[in-house]
Amino acid sequence: MTATAQIAVIGAGVVGLACALRLHHTGHEVVIVAPEDEETGASYGNAGVIADYAVMPVGTPDVLRDLPRLLFDRDSPLAIRHAAMLTLAPWLLRFARECLPGRARANAQAIAALLAPSAQMWRDLAAEIGAREQLKAHGSIYLYETPKQAVDLAPRRSLGVTVEALSGAELGQLEPALRGHAGGAFFPNTQTVNDPATLLRALRAAVAEVPRIAARVERLERGAQGITLSGPGLSLRAGRVVLAAGAWSKQLAALAGDRVPLDTERGYHLEYDLPKTPLTRQTSPVARGWYFCPMQGRLRVAGTVELGGLTAPPAPHRWAVMERGARAILPDLPAPSRRWMGFRPSIPDSRPVIGPSRQGADVIHAYGHGHLGLTLAPVTAQLVLDLIEGRAPMLDPAPYRVDRF
Repeated sequence: MTATAQIAVIGAGVVGLACALRLHHTGHEVVIVAPEDEETGASYGNAGVIADYAVMPVGTPDVLRDLPRLLFDRDSPLAIRHAAMLTLAPWLLRFARECLPGRARANAQAIAALLAPSAQMWRDLAAEIGAREQLKAHGSIYLYETPKQAVDLAPRRSLGVTVEALSGAELGQLEPALRGHAGGAFFPNTQTVNDPATLLRALRAAVAEVPRIAARVERLERGAQGITLSGPGLSLRAGRVVLAAGAWSKQLAALAGDRVPLDTERGYHLEYDLPKTPLTRQTSPVARGWYFCPMQGRLRVAGTVELGGLTAPPAPHRWAVMERGARAILPDLPAPSRRWMGFRPSIPDSRPVIGPSRQGADVIHAYGHGHLGLTLAPVTAQLVLDLIEGRAPMLDPAPYRVDRF
């Protein structure tokens, strides 16, 4: 028997749950379709930051100049599994084009527009779901281990980011464990998350009244009476469908008639169980491409970019590089308590895909956030709601539409 719903949200990570919550709380009949929850996805394993400062796309002219070294240096913060090189070639060509100066500027402006309301929207959402205590207003730090690593802060400031340059002495005053380094940059308005898993559980509890089908969508078919979603254990007809399945969204978009240049960034983290973390604030050693993330009862080291798809096993070398780097900065760390690898949905221009299908507004795209899925979840949910209710969106949706490709 085929079940029916007004709106089906495919995906139960932070973006999918935020979309379902916003739609449900405004009176829409919603059903969530996603496999059983496992605390192994990117919504749990991320760096735990509402990254108001992250206005720059992954692709920039500096990255383009350095791309050959980045891709073939095993210790690089941007890596590619060589077995996937041919498959990734079209994505890499698009990415190289997005690194050109004009494209990079346009992408930064589009990302900044989405980020501008994200901090306040997360404060509102956290209060709504009873998780206000999960947000910490300690700010975030870029760490320069040598003077040559200093980042030009002017482009970020021009896009509305509040940032303060730090001397070595000022850095040491903020974070005594970092004394002896060259300096850094301080983003005072950044919020971090005490524990992403706890935040996700609170969000899930907030949509407990929304029905959920624990299944994976294998077919999506439009018909006169709506869209039929099917797969093992699934037969559902919906008037509208929101695609919010993260790294698994490319295949769903294709079923809806949209070709999207989405590939998979494989993110890694290490965790160190500690009664007191040596750092108070999230800190990124800029030359290493990852973050120290103080969380409840532990320090998480999270980040790097590895392009390699959804099926290959983790690369132990990526964890080894992170562990060596972490000890170079915090030499008294114990052995790691656990390791994780998960999948981020990556688009060459670093913009998410938010908006209607080329084939019609019965399918709404809401994925492709790369490193910013947690940050942009409530913004994305509001844009999806605006679109479904047919009102003027909170910001210009054109830069994120699927028909830009």
